[in-house]
Amino acid sequence: MGQCKVCGQESKYELCYKCYNEQKLAYSTPSHEMEPTLPSGLSEKELEYRHNMIKARIAETLVEELFLSMEWSVFRYGMENTIPGVMKLLKGVRSDVADNIKRMPDFVVQDKQRNVYFIEVKFRANEEFSLRDLPKDYPYENAYIVVVSKRHIKCITVPELREGKEISPSTRNYLGSRKEFDLDKDTIIQFCDFAVKFFDNV
Repeated sequence: MGQCKVCGQESKYELCYKCYNEQKLAYSTPSHEMEPTLPSGLSEKELEYRHNMIKARIAETLVEELFLSMEWSVFRYGMENTIPGVMKLLKGVRSDVADNIKRMPDFVVQDKQRNVYFIEVKFRANEEFSLRDLPKDYPYENAYIVVVSKRHIKCITVPELREGKEISPSTRNYLGSRKEFDLDKDTIIQFCDFAVKFFDNV
């Protein structure tokens, strides 16, 4: 990614969004009408990061509420839930332990028969997830990857990804088809309708 030629912020183009708007305003507004402005708001990079975080949290909440609605026990397990503040502590740290903490699945879920599963939730607007999307040396071999898209909620295991299977718009690996979970398909369809509403314009 390049830099804005005016302020030096990271930008895909010659000007970042803020500087582009300021230049556009300068050309369209007479100088005597312009008021001095101070830099404010997030950079493009920070804004995109926050936008992606919000989409991920919506997807996580959708899956959490789906399992709760079917009377499963759901425990938030990801690093930001298990060890609050650890994100800042691990920033720039490179070690096996740090990597394993960063890759902790989002949830531990338990059914009525007391079977326990790791769940990692991903939002994918293009409804695609394959082995290349999994971090290298992903340590949770028994995790289930639940992919929320604009239309479907699909699921695949880490071993299935390693076998070359994947999630795409044409695959039929729906969450409701997982025999291990035995979830009510009509309820899942209702939650897919939520996904359509939440992610329609994403």
